[in-house]
Amino acid sequence: AAHMDARLLGGNMGTDADARAAKVDALLERLTDEDLVRTLSGRSMWTAGGLPHLGVPALRMSDGPHGMRGCSLTGDLGSILAPCELAMAATFDEGLISEVGTLLGFDCARRGGHVLLGPCLNMQRSPLFGRHFECFSEDPHLTARAGVAYIRGVQRHVAACAKHFVCNDQENGRHTMNSSIDEQALREVYLVPFEAAVVDAGVESIMCGYNRLNGKFCTENDWLLSKVLRGEWGFKGWVVSDWWGNQSTGPSIAAGLNVEMPGIEPRHYGGYLLDATKRGEVSRELLKERCRPVLDTV
Repeated sequence: AAHMDARLLGGNMGTDADARAAKVDALLERLTDEDLVRTLSGRSMWTAGGLPHLGVPALRMSDGPHGMRGCSLTGDLGSILAPCELAMAATFDEGLISEVGTLLGFDCARRGGHVLLGPCLNMQRSPLFGRHFECFSEDPHLTARAGVAYIRGVQRHVAACAKHFVCNDQENGRHTMNSSIDEQALREVYLVPFEAAVVDAGVESIMCGYNRLNGKFCTENDWLLSKVLRGEWGFKGWVVSDWWGNQSTGPSIAAGLNVEMPGIEPRHYGGYLLDATKRGEVSRELLKERCRPVLDTV
């Protein structure tokens, strides 16, 4: 995250990672419970957190994956539009895909963004999937290699956000559907691109899918977010919900969800997380743990 805005932390492109981590830890000790909850909660449609009294900027995100949409649902004038992921993968050219990622990351940074919400690493499992064009391929290896190239390019300038973790591979009922998939298929097909994004590309953020995975919503699936993502793959970044995709307070933050989006009305974090902390249902230490990677990005 050395390329990010580090005004409060005093960082720059040469900042040592250990020194930066120490500054984040020092900042965390200064934060009130209200500050911690605010850092994990959406502030608007496209921003989260922000502590103006401490000089911490809000985390600004924008939809990708083939251009920075900006801070409107219809897109801002002047956005760079690249070929869709499907077209990128059809080139089988990792160098070219990385160049596209670099261009999109530069455009995101130029326009004040911290995070580009892409790439989409879901599988093209059905020809009826309405977001095929946003995914690279039906093949996990091709998707993984294209995704790694894209992320490396984007993260020359801003954070990339690999989405939608995991098995959010259809539009019909995608907010509530239950993807029932055995562990072997998960590990050999659906998780492969995300593992590569973490292990090979060092992606800074992951977006959860709307769906349930084997009965649990992805935003509160501790097997997915804690055991696999952080425990097995060693992910050090932060996890964000898809927009209006979080379904709970305590179960989600315990499972590993860092940031809830959006923030245009109080939701499970912005509306109830502070009360849950005051009641002793969520510890201050857990809040600090979830805030740490978010503060490292901004």
